[in-house]
Amino acid sequence: MRLRIELFVDDLDTSIGFYAALGFAVERREHDYASLRWGDAVIGLGPIAKLPPSGPGPGFTRERLAGVRGAGTEIVLEVDDLDVALAAVHAAGHALAEEPTDRPWGLRDFRLTDPDGYYLRLTTKV
Repeated sequence: MRLRIELFVDDLDTSIGFYAALGFAVERREHDYASLRWGDAVIGLGPIAKLPPSGPGPGFTRERLAGVRGAGTEIVLEVDDLDVALAAVHAAGHALAEEPTDRPWGLRDFRLTDPDGYYLRLTTKV
């Protein structure tokens, strides 16, 4: 099994820049889609503007994504070296939502949000 996350974003270039600064590499880029990879983690990015304005059913629409995106979801990225990831975040000028913290369950992590408000946790074993 593989896991791929698809995120709908306001500005494709801004989101690509954010994830590239974290360490993701662009695998595929089209005018309305990008696929980024970091190790075994794959994130697909598509513009909200290409979604239908509204509609019935559980599918994504611009109307459904007008609120808080990713509410109730934390994207967890397990990295080999948290200090390297933190330095990349600082070098790119991204603000943290939570500073690096040693957790009682043996992990160290920090949290931040991407330009569209998706919540990320970068973590490693202590």
